[in-house]
Amino acid sequence: MTDVLPAHFLPAAQCRFSYVEKSSPHSSHLQWLTYGVYELAGPVCAAPIVHAEEELLLFCWEGAPRVHLCGGEYALERYDVLYVPRGQSYRIECREGSARLIACRALAQTSHPPYHAVWQQVSHDERRIRHLKGKDVFLMFDVSEPADKLIAGYTIFEPFQRSYPPHNHTDQEEIYIFTEGHGAMEVYADEERKSFVHSVQRGDAVTIPILNYHPVFSQEEPLHFIWCIAGARYWVGDKNKDFMTGKVAELTT
Repeated sequence: MTDVLPAHFLPAAQCRFSYVEKSSPHSSHLQWLTYGVYELAGPVCAAPIVHAEEELLLFCWEGAPRVHLCGGEYALERYDVLYVPRGQSYRIECREGSARLIACRALAQTSHPPYHAVWQQVSHDERRIRHLKGKDVFLMFDVSEPADKLIAGYTIFEPFQRSYPPHNHTDQEEIYIFTEGHGAMEVYADEERKSFVHSVQRGDAVTIPILNYHPVFSQEEPLHFIWCIAGARYWVGDKNKDFMTGKVAELTT
């Protein structure tokens, strides 16, 4: 007699794997960037996912997920970043506990190699760190890594700091995703008409369309956020040294 496999009962409230899309060009004023969050409760291994026309950055926010990509397996830890090429399928696995991955993707024409940026390495590599007054910027996926539109990193503010000088971009759009702490953020095209002034806390995100200034303010604890850019591939302080010195009141790149 052939063995008969048992059934599984799946309670309505049970959710081992989910994706929530937070923002896309259809729901925001961004041209390229889509942002969402994967949540996993292990043990679970999701079905393959593919973005036919987009490149993707996965940011490990919580837990220790694994990503199966291009025949390899990438074990991610907190703040690691994985680049997924355009048109390549990937599977996300969580073997125990829970995990969260932040996903930012953008339209691309070319499929570039995967790239795994390890936070424990980058956070100690001075070639990848830009020190500003009261804050550090960590270049997790920089221009040295091939991609069509995406670059990204983390910024960590000390308490009671602000972005200075305020800056905007003629050829980049951006999203900030806050991963630790709380503070405030302004986004505006005109200093005299600040229509967007918000408190921000862990899990909040802010989209930044082209030509908007976007200063951040920390409060009584360190403030961490992801910055993910789509468009021309440069970090503002590497292109314009006035940003590093703070000798101007504002600047445009």
